[in-house]
Amino acid sequence: MTTSIEGAPAGLVVADEQAAAVHFLVDEELYPLPAIYGAAYVFIDRCYVFLDRPEPARVRVVLTAKSGAAAPEALRALIGEFANELLSCAFRHQIAQDNRVLIETATMQALAGAMGQPSLDDLAKFDFRDQGFDDPLGIAMSWEEKHGRKSPKPESEGAP
Repeated sequence: MTTSIEGAPAGLVVADEQAAAVHFLVDEELYPLPAIYGAAYVFIDRCYVFLDRPEPARVRVVLTAKSGAAAPEALRALIGEFANELLSCAFRHQIAQDNRVLIETATMQALAGAMGQPSLDDLAKFDFRDQGFDDPLGIAMSWEEKHGRKSPKPESEGAP
């Protein structure tokens, strides 16, 4: 026997007390699919979760109690907790989308720092002549420009 849940929008949430399950539809325009997956994942330890797409841009979520029986109050609490988790996951998804560049930049800097400092050979091969900034007044001058760059000695000359 299916009944509607008190306080939930009619037609969107239905409880099946005999099956100890709740069925509800989620609009993908309000809640992105990764948020729906995230909320469903949080609930897999408490109940069986089934996701279905009965129509375009809508996802049906079915939560079934693992104990096999649930009171109407427990089903109402389950749907309320899932709705709260769904909202939380949607907000976290939006924050991650808004800050994607910052997250990627911080990750790249962390990975680059984990590579360690450059070796002396890397520094010797590096071309320091490239200007890293504009100097419209011409007052910045590198050591090599002022005193001349020494060319590296061939390995055969330095050996005794």
